[in-house]
Amino acid sequence: MEPQVTDERPPMRPPVDSGYEQLLERDEEQQLLRGLLRGLHAGRPALAEIHGVPGMGRSALLERAVHMAHEEGVHVATAQASQEETQLRYGIAAQLHAATGPLPGAEGLLRPARERDDLTAALCRAFLAAARERPLMLVVDDVQWADPHSLRWLQALARRLSAAPLMLLTSRSGATPGGPHDRIETGSLAEHTVARHTVTLAPLSAAGVGTVLARVLGGPADDAFREAAARATEGNPGVLHSVAGRFARYGWPARVDHLPHLTDSAAEAVRERAVRTLAVLPAELLEVLRAIAVCGRHGTLDMIAALAELRTVSARRALELLSGTGLLTGTERPAFREPKAAEAVLAWLSANRREELYARAAEHAHRAAVPDRGLARMLLGARVLGAAWAVDVLRREAARRRSAREPAEAARLLQRALREPMPPHLRIATVVELAEAVLPSSPEACDRHLHQALLAPADADAGPSWVRAAELLVARGDVISAQPLIARVTDRTPVRPPERAALRALYWLAEHSQPEAAHALDRPPVVELPEHPTAPAEAGAAAWRAALLGRDITGTRALARLALAPGHTVPPAAQIAACHALVLTDDHADAQAGLDALLLRAEHTHNRPVAGVALLVTALAHLHQGRPEAASAALDRAQEVMPPHCWHPLMAPGPVALKTLVHLEQGDVATAERSVQLARAGSTDGGLAWAYLLYARGRVQLAVGRREEALADLLECGRQLLARQTANPAVLPWRSAAARACGPNDAMAAALLAEERRLALHWGAPGPLTRALYAGDEPGGPAGPEPSAPAGWQYRQALVALATAPLSAPDAIGPLLNADGTPAPERTALSIRPRRPDTRAPGPAPATPPRGLTGAEQRVAARAASGMPNRAIAAELSVTPRTVELHLTKVYRKLGIQGRPELADALGHTPRETS
Repeated sequence: MEPQVTDERPPMRPPVDSGYEQLLERDEEQQLLRGLLRGLHAGRPALAEIHGVPGMGRSALLERAVHMAHEEGVHVATAQASQEETQLRYGIAAQLHAATGPLPGAEGLLRPARERDDLTAALCRAFLAAARERPLMLVVDDVQWADPHSLRWLQALARRLSAAPLMLLTSRSGATPGGPHDRIETGSLAEHTVARHTVTLAPLSAAGVGTVLARVLGGPADDAFREAAARATEGNPGVLHSVAGRFARYGWPARVDHLPHLTDSAAEAVRERAVRTLAVLPAELLEVLRAIAVCGRHGTLDMIAALAELRTVSARRALELLSGTGLLTGTERPAFREPKAAEAVLAWLSANRREELYARAAEHAHRAAVPDRGLARMLLGARVLGAAWAVDVLRREAARRRSAREPAEAARLLQRALREPMPPHLRIATVVELAEAVLPSSPEACDRHLHQALLAPADADAGPSWVRAAELLVARGDVISAQPLIARVTDRTPVRPPERAALRALYWLAEHSQPEAAHALDRPPVVELPEHPTAPAEAGAAAWRAALLGRDITGTRALARLALAPGHTVPPAAQIAACHALVLTDDHADAQAGLDALLLRAEHTHNRPVAGVALLVTALAHLHQGRPEAASAALDRAQEVMPPHCWHPLMAPGPVALKTLVHLEQGDVATAERSVQLARAGSTDGGLAWAYLLYARGRVQLAVGRREEALADLLECGRQLLARQTANPAVLPWRSAAARACGPNDAMAAALLAEERRLALHWGAPGPLTRALYAGDEPGGPAGPEPSAPAGWQYRQALVALATAPLSAPDAIGPLLNADGTPAPERTALSIRPRRPDTRAPGPAPATPPRGLTGAEQRVAARAASGMPNRAIAAELSVTPRTVELHLTKVYRKLGIQGRPELADALGHTPRETS
């Protein structure tokens, strides 16, 4: 406040927006002050002090009291205390003396020549004499900043108020607590002659908040918004005016859809108020606030005292002094009301000092057994401690945050943990946990962390973490980069046998998913997966491979059940492969039981990719059993666990394909057509997931009558599957679908149907066999029998088909395509060059490829031995010519031959005829 002359009424200042809000709901206080002013004319002096935190309207109420005093004919003198003038002797007294005018007996009292004199008694006599001539009100704003000499004079004047009609009105901010010697009180003998009042300004009610919002924003606020504004601003008129002004500037209405803007605006207003408050606090109290900001709600009084290094006051007394600032809540375990205020407290510290303060707080909290949540919060801001307990706390809290579906916070904790020194195997485990945490937000970063974990050297204790990293890559669909990394880990000496078997299983799962991705010359060789392994992990991979090949259904079941048997440590990905094999053998009960157990395990360990793949296989199982609604529910859950962006591009088409097939099974062709278009643009051609998408797209094209497009997609689907030695019609009945696309009485359709029936009969699962035998029925024809019913004449039809279709799987599809991959409908099965008769004695296929050749190498070698050039082999297998060359180089080395001329003899093949 500026000093004002008492003889003239001060000009009314134009109303401001904030004045109305600060005097709203202050009617009782105004009535009290007016009554005290009127009492002066009756000779009753008064002493009043107004308390309130910044923004509550103390100054506005004082200004209102000044205007009321002039209305009541009372002289007024005002003074404004400030922190800058706390050392100016009699600074407040000088302001009041100048505002009052010439005082009898006070001439020359405040001259600089007398600055060393004690003027208390003389000033009291002068102001009391002026009040006896005419009622007088002295107003001092922010009296907490009064200089010591003026404060001592005001205290002396208050004790003498009963001698004159004088009113002493002061205001004190709660942000700067006063000491016991700062109080201004009347004497004990004047209790009945002086009106004494202490006014504490209360926050605005919800109704008052609504009134302010309506006035500033020009319209009423929603009830929910009004209540939220009252909570966010705590009814503080200053904060509320700042928030409402921001809404007015940006044109935001006071509706519930703008609650985020309300929260941000209120937090910023509180932060600004905190900055102003911090600038006037004593250093020791500021250190207490910093200790509270670091400890949060987990700081005890002892911790706060130790961190703040209190010397002159206790922690409890410091909190009492700070209670008026409005920044804190609680007493035993105080905390900031608004996080941004805590940030403002720490913003003045240098980075090194802030980290040191957090480190000291963390060490105190560890000794005090503070829960992990509070301790981890302190560790996030602390420097490197070099303590093992810090890593344990951060990892435990990260696991809890992931369980609470807070992966971003879990990632922060794990990144902080990696700054601490730790053993190599523990660091690899932490990196894998970090990869899982960042998967929802950044799949690429997840892959980088997994690669880092697989490349990092360590001892045998890192084996489980290496297995988990490899499994996450394979389950997410990143099989191309997984293969060389897994091969490198498998070749390491420290790996224990169980982990080595698990890694081999994961390698061959990846290899069979994308065989052309093998890097033959830049990785150590991996032992070929045996056809009948004894290790449970390898049994799961072998069961899946046998099921895709459509070979030995009895052995496939035995291998799958070995992989799912309890008591073994098997990667969930290998067990999911075993469950998929059981789905293809029609053992749905066993498959579902295994999938349910795997889902529980994956959810417990926060393994999103494994849970997503398990749900995809669950949906596939439901589709095989004719339950599209259950399949749709499983896919919805899979999308929740693994959103589309989390899958690797090789895997991304799979969920889209399954959802499309669900819509087709439900008869919703229009939705299926829209669904199949959702395949991401970044999805990579190739892989089993892409084959599923081609099949689904072909089925959609067939459903809407686009037969040529359908035939192209279905034949390409078959080519992709056969390139991966996936001939089993239980996987995808693409042959029968392509036959329907050919139309009735088509020779190619007959050949495709015969091939599917032959393979289904060879596999022997009831469901695929029944579907294959009824595949030629026209829509609307008689329904097929139940899977458990005897086949009867269908078996006889299958035997006829077997006798009339001597075509091998690869040769049955290649001639049906033109050079550019489009179907050749003018060709018929009769125009396809028949396979050369096999003069060898009938018997089962070799158990293992010749001399340890992998599946990819065997496919390339067979075509090269038959006379196909490298480019033709690359085109047929959907790989690059360079990949063909790499495979052939390794084949020559394994077979001990010099080149292609010796290849046919080494393999026992007859070269293909050339024109």
